[in-house]
Amino acid sequence: MKVTPFVETAAQAGLDFVHFNGMSGKLYIAEMMGAGVALLDFDRDGDLDVYLVQGSMLGEAELEDALLPPRHAPPLTDRLYRNELVPAGALRFADVTREVGLAPAPGYGMGVATGDYDRDGDVDLYVTRFGPNQLLRNDRGERFVDVTAASGADDRRWSVAAAFADFDRDGWLDLYVGNFVDFSLASHRPCQSEAGWPDYCGPLSYRPQPDRLLRGSADGTFRDDSLGSGIRAVAGNTLGAIPNDFDGDGWLDLYVANDSQPNFLWRNQRDGRFVNVAEMAGAAVNDKGQAEASMGVDAGDMDGDGDEDFFMSHLTLESNTLYENVGDGLFLDRSAASGLGVPSVPYTGFGTVFFDYDLDGVLDVYVANGAINRQADQLAEGDPLALRQPDQLFRGLGGGLFAEVEAPAGDLPPAVGRGAGVGDVDNDGDPDLVVTGNSGAVRLLLNQGAAGAHWVGLRVVDGPGGSDSLGAWVGVRTARESRWRRVRTAGSYASASDPRVLVGLGVETAIDGVEVRWPSGETELFRGVPIDRYSTLARGRGEPLGAP
Repeated sequence: MKVTPFVETAAQAGLDFVHFNGMSGKLYIAEMMGAGVALLDFDRDGDLDVYLVQGSMLGEAELEDALLPPRHAPPLTDRLYRNELVPAGALRFADVTREVGLAPAPGYGMGVATGDYDRDGDVDLYVTRFGPNQLLRNDRGERFVDVTAASGADDRRWSVAAAFADFDRDGWLDLYVGNFVDFSLASHRPCQSEAGWPDYCGPLSYRPQPDRLLRGSADGTFRDDSLGSGIRAVAGNTLGAIPNDFDGDGWLDLYVANDSQPNFLWRNQRDGRFVNVAEMAGAAVNDKGQAEASMGVDAGDMDGDGDEDFFMSHLTLESNTLYENVGDGLFLDRSAASGLGVPSVPYTGFGTVFFDYDLDGVLDVYVANGAINRQADQLAEGDPLALRQPDQLFRGLGGGLFAEVEAPAGDLPPAVGRGAGVGDVDNDGDPDLVVTGNSGAVRLLLNQGAAGAHWVGLRVVDGPGGSDSLGAWVGVRTARESRWRRVRTAGSYASASDPRVLVGLGVETAIDGVEVRWPSGETELFRGVPIDRYSTLARGRGEPLGAP
């Protein structure tokens, strides 16, 4: 019997969330764009909990006007599921939404970012919306408090992407907020498909919105530095954002995915300013000079050469794009040569992640697919949403080559894939996936494709509260090479992932040490790190090294 890499277990595990998009037949562009997911350990018990972003009705319509009615009783709200793996010993989720004080949202939910902005050791949430965004402060793992107004983190434009990172190396997380288009229900316009039936409008039907850079500070507030940093100089239809250090200078840069417009690569000038170098670096458009529909984005060392490459999911007929980092601040479009391009042509990708599902030390790629234009065959079958597509898994072969894996989760029916978060949900040493579906049930894909492989798991922390050191660059040294991974939660589409670093070793049974390049600029070597278990590496506890 053939074993598939993943098995879907959401219902069995107690994840009963179903997304509601509020569609009433008016074909508002916002209703088919959500929503994301966050994997986080909100209660600090050592396992991953799940936060899921919910939609709502749009305009004057009531719940009874929805073409696809909600599966949860009103009032609708984002939902938080606590993982009871620790200490119960069995994977089971409990809905603690009311227990932690989550109230009905002030807007239509889109995405979520995670990070400990106040450095108290508890992971906080920033939720993006079509409507006012929210900063939810985690109060000792017991409840979430809305501190949006007090912190200065509000943004009332249509935001989708957000990312926490310490761009200025002052020890406090900054917040990048990616805004999409200048759309309101009043500005809604009718659009048609190429075949002539009513359909959703694309992003070019509306003006792009400028993004924001908010500087974090020790008093728990944020200062808007969008203008001074240069971020506000250009506007794009932002759907994805990923902090990275593409030039290896030790300062975090930012890559931004813009829907149907050239992407941004913001190079950190180390003085508070950023310069968009995407065009010069070869990462603004594809190798044909065309801007693509850029929804999901991730960064990772896919070819094992020690720097970060970019992968982006796109629209049907465009193909997804792999930008290989070739050094000297330059990228090459390797989509076709890598094997990632052609198989993606029939599909529209949203959430996407680099991860090593089989623990062989080579990064693989997962893409959550779901159309944005209604499919004729599904309309003919009476499906009012008609955007369903199968997801895809690509196994890394090494050297920047990939091969598609057939039916990665068995015979799962196609869904309207949107958000995707990766993390070791059952703490067994291999990465699992949580994938959201627009107007559909969440999927928990447990990994069963890494049996027998060795691994090393790392929680990399900094600060007095033991906060995850977002942005740290971690190299696991083996007898043959060093395998580099970034500590981060941002990326994919509208989602946040496990901050722990999980590195596959394949058949190797030992490592020589772990090198950590901290966001502050310091570098340390940790010796004696065991394999096949998780360890915590704290700043200041390793052997100091010189500059990399």
